[in-house]
Amino acid sequence: MSLNPFNRIPEGPNRTAAQAACVVVMMGALSWASVPFYDWFCRVTGFGGVTNIAANENQTILDQTITVRFASSVAADMPWDFKPVQREMEVRIGETVLAFYEATNPTSEPIAGTASYNVAPYEAGAFFDKIDCFCFEQQILQPGETISMPVSFFVDPAIVDDREGQYVHTITLGYTFHLNDLPVDYEQAALETVQPTDLN
Repeated sequence: MSLNPFNRIPEGPNRTAAQAACVVVMMGALSWASVPFYDWFCRVTGFGGVTNIAANENQTILDQTITVRFASSVAADMPWDFKPVQREMEVRIGETVLAFYEATNPTSEPIAGTASYNVAPYEAGAFFDKIDCFCFEQQILQPGETISMPVSFFVDPAIVDDREGQYVHTITLGYTFHLNDLPVDYEQAALETVQPTDLN
């Protein structure tokens, strides 16, 4: 078998096989990296309406206000009733605001769920900062239980100087609840609470 002295890759059929293998490896690596890269890109740029997470409250509050609307939905297999407590709020830009959503489990079994979210218009995502949110954790509702779930946030004052953001006067924050499997430790704890007499 002859070798090319410049790139040391076998010639002929073996070279073709080696190149194909390299392409497959590269495509697999790109596919694996695309998800975290896309998530990072969305968080940095706000593309797709992805919001930011702030560790602390904002210290600069402007006299300008912006309207924040609240939307809700559930996935097709999620039996919960889910809605915002308030439909919209007018907030000062930079001010920390507390809003609430309400969820009810109308079934006879405990149900677990997590909420995905987005912000519209997309260009507002980079300036919408959450401090705390029910969407950060899985929620579990007991049969017939209703809970009030808070989200605290502020709109970054930098939005007024952004080329596109300065024209945003209304932001819609939307959540969709998705059905999850109950955690294994939760199911185990439920079984341990069942007394022998309950099984007769």
